[in-house]
Amino acid sequence: MPLRARPLAALLLGLVVLAGVVPATAAPTTAVASRPDPPWSDPLPGEPVVTRPFEPPPHRYGPGHRGVDLAAAAGSPVLAADDGVVVFAGMVAGRPVVSVDHPGGLRTTYEPVTPSVGAGRTVVRGDPLGALDPGHGGCPVAACLHWGARRGEVYLDPMTLLRPPRVRLLPLAGDADDAPHRVGIR
Repeated sequence: MPLRARPLAALLLGLVVLAGVVPATAAPTTAVASRPDPPWSDPLPGEPVVTRPFEPPPHRYGPGHRGVDLAAAAGSPVLAADDGVVVFAGMVAGRPVVSVDHPGGLRTTYEPVTPSVGAGRTVVRGDPLGALDPGHGGCPVAACLHWGARRGEVYLDPMTLLRPPRVRLLPLAGDADDAPHRVGIR
């Protein structure tokens, strides 16, 4: 092969590899798709039933609902939604609360929960943190878990930890087909 043709041959071979073209003599491969574990698990056994959704405050000290309320039977086990370290287990404003710090700077809170763990305890996803108490204010059933999440001082909707958000394009203004679009997360 002439000296000038070698770089061209190397370039073509590289393009074939990058394009994923496999010579006809290669054995077929089978890709096995596996479903990854969800990033977090429900803090209560079974499918959560939201009785009051997350309502972020308009500003740091404004009114809002800094978590979600999940219906459950009083005495139900409350579970760690992911791996972490219990940083608080005790009373806050007359209610029993458990807080867990997770890798990446997230903190989750669970109330009203009679704790079965103490501060400093390492927990893994699904470990019991305590038992759900009845009497959460605003709960339309006998007992609700108030589950909160925050990163630093910013409160997050904890339900987004259970399933990835669905991203879709939404029009900026009006219904015009040629309107600019923005990304919306639902």
